[in-house]
Amino acid sequence: MIIKPKIRGFICTTAHPTGCEEHVNRQIEFVQSRPAVQGAKKVLVIGASTGYGLASRIAATFGMGADTIGLCFERSAADERTGTAGWYNTAAFEKAARAAGFTAESINGDAFSTEIKEQAVKLVREKLGKVDLVVYSIASPRRTDPVTGETCNSVLKPIGQAYSNKTVNVQNGIVSEITLEGASEEEIRHTVKVMGGEDWTLWMDLLAKEDLLADGVLTLAYSYIGPEVTHAIYREGTIGRAKDHLEATAHKLTQQLQPYNGRAFVSVNKALVTQASSAIPVVPLYISMLYKLMKENGTHEGCIEQMQRMYERIYTGGGQVLTDEQGRIRMDDWEMDEEIQAMITRMWITVSTETLPELGDLEEYRREFLQLFGFGFDNVDYEADVNPNVQL
Repeated sequence: MIIKPKIRGFICTTAHPTGCEEHVNRQIEFVQSRPAVQGAKKVLVIGASTGYGLASRIAATFGMGADTIGLCFERSAADERTGTAGWYNTAAFEKAARAAGFTAESINGDAFSTEIKEQAVKLVREKLGKVDLVVYSIASPRRTDPVTGETCNSVLKPIGQAYSNKTVNVQNGIVSEITLEGASEEEIRHTVKVMGGEDWTLWMDLLAKEDLLADGVLTLAYSYIGPEVTHAIYREGTIGRAKDHLEATAHKLTQQLQPYNGRAFVSVNKALVTQASSAIPVVPLYISMLYKLMKENGTHEGCIEQMQRMYERIYTGGGQVLTDEQGRIRMDDWEMDEEIQAMITRMWITVSTETLPELGDLEEYRREFLQLFGFGFDNVDYEADVNPNVQL
């Protein structure tokens, strides 16, 4: 079939297998252009098919020489429907990693469930032995508690009073005002259940119980802080409350990992075009302005550049990992540069539909959004007939 992008709201409902493979291969090529990192060799990535999770897996294998097992929750092609981008990304990664002589196994299913955790334990034991790095990179709208059976849904809302700010319709470039009502206590609780550190703890507890953690094991989860202009909707909102829980979990896990000489870290990453960030009001407008400034400054990074630099920071410090006062790895350091943020604050006052083409880079945002789904690559023939039925 000939596959074209079909965009609905903040998602693309189609994905291109050849384009997704190109996207993966470009990330591999970047990692291979960097000096090798002497780091983890047996890696479990929970949430490994898109964005930071996918980049973590690529950088682990092609930057550190690691065998990996990745967990994802994706959909294969069926009838006239394409598979998801994450499905094609995972297939492309496995193909490249295995061709290079690495172990690359994937499990497709709900990582929150007991069933998938048990499958992962079995596969880790068979294929990796003990893991020396566990990456937890799940961004999900809902989670069913495996013990109570309660299904919780996360929400993107401010806490307390309603919040109004500027946002942009990425498709037509119109800048408008958006108002979000404050979250209820139940919505806050649900969001923490879905996106906090509870499931991360369950994974680490299970791996420890099954004796699958190597000496010196590290585990990483990802967070975001961002600028003051997004704090009400993100860091001080429901998602921020979940991230607070995630960061507190890292400290608890570090204590639990002492018998393994292990540590847990939260890495605060840069704002990037991902499927998750595209759903957050205000953030796409901020990103379009941020990208323009960071490119002009020569400090722009994508997911793969961030994850490669993160591994370099973690594993080349002689055992000392540089963190902030809260123990977080700050990969958003270039984004939060005082000069960059001061310019964003000044520009935010005047940004409008008319001024955005000068102040931001919405075309780059659109291009990167399409590339998440395998579209927008200049060396891919999008008029060619392709088979959407790619197997893992």
